[in-house]
Order: sequence, then structure tokens, then C-alpha cells
Amino acid sequence: MKTIGLALTDELGMAAHGLHVIARRGTAADVAAVAAEVAKHGVSDVVVGIPFELSGREGPRARRVRVFWDALRAHLTGVEWHEQDERFSTRMAERVLLEADLSRQKRKRVIDQQAAAVILQGWLDARRPLT
Repeated sequence: MKTIGLALTDELGMAAHGLHVIARRGTAADVAAVAAEVAKHGVSDVVVGIPFELSGREGPRARRVRVFWDALRAHLTGVEWHEQDERFSTRMAERVLLEADLSRQKRKRVIDQQAAAVILQGWLDARRPLT
């Protein structure tokens, strides 16, 4: 809850790439920072990772994300909104960063960025038609 990881996809919607991390400074400042990135990159769809409990229920963390999401939706118009289950995204991101042989210090700086890419990639993969 200290940072917000951001990721973008390529123009074909095939691969997610971590963009960067925003340090949390309060809802209004966080909304302004995310809105600026949406405008800067011409984003048409926003995918928000919801940290469900292992049981699949929404716990306190998910409710906090929903408060932020509601504030963001009130501020941003003209984009499509989507939610994605983010359970295990940090663990998967950590595995990717370990395989890339990043130092502990570097992993700590980029883990939320990589987790955002994992969340976005999961959403992209779920939308892709089965062939």
C-alpha cells in the first residue's frame, strides 16, 4: 500500500511491460499522478488489480483499493475500466526478478512495477480468444 505499480501494453495488446512505480502520497495526489500517466500515454483501458483474499472474498486490502478506484473513476472519464484478480502477482513478479538475477535492492525498487505487468498480462491473456 506504499506504492502503485504501473504497466502498459504494446499497441497490439499482446505483451505487458512495467512502466514505473508511483509512491503513494494520499488519494488526491495518487489520483492526479495516475490520471497524468493515463493522459500522457493515451490509455483507453485501465485495469485495476484487486487483492482478493485466498478464499476469493474481498478483505480490507481489496476495500482500500476499491476506495482508490472509485476516486480514480470519478476523476477520469473516457476510459474503459476493468478489474483483475491480483492474487499471487507479487510472488510471480518476484520469481521473474529472481530469474533475471536482480539484486535484492533492485527487486525491492521494481517489484510493484513488475507485479503491475503480471496483472496486466493476466488480463490481456484472459481476453485473448482461444485458438
